[in-house]
Amino acid sequence: MNPRVEELKQAVEKACKCKAQHACSTAVVEEFESETVWDGIVETFVLQEHPKTEQCYAFYFIENGAPSIKTVLSVPPINSEEDAVRAAIAAQACSK
Repeated sequence: MNPRVEELKQAVEKACKCKAQHACSTAVVEEFESETVWDGIVETFVLQEHPKTEQCYAFYFIENGAPSIKTVLSVPPINSEEDAVRAAIAAQACSK
């Protein structure tokens, strides 16, 4: 496993308090009003014995000018990698 995926896996396991296994990598480009607001790779992890879901998405996200790791559980309305990125963008917009 490459170091980036391993770092995200560790973040998922810490945030979700359970073991995780890498499932896939998905390229996501999120645009708003013809401008790219996020462009990157979202890693999907399968969670072992999590009480609410079987999946978690993880990716790097710029927050307050610095990169951070975002982990987003796959629980409705979050059903895809794109939904996870949109939720992180919305949370950042609400915190301003």
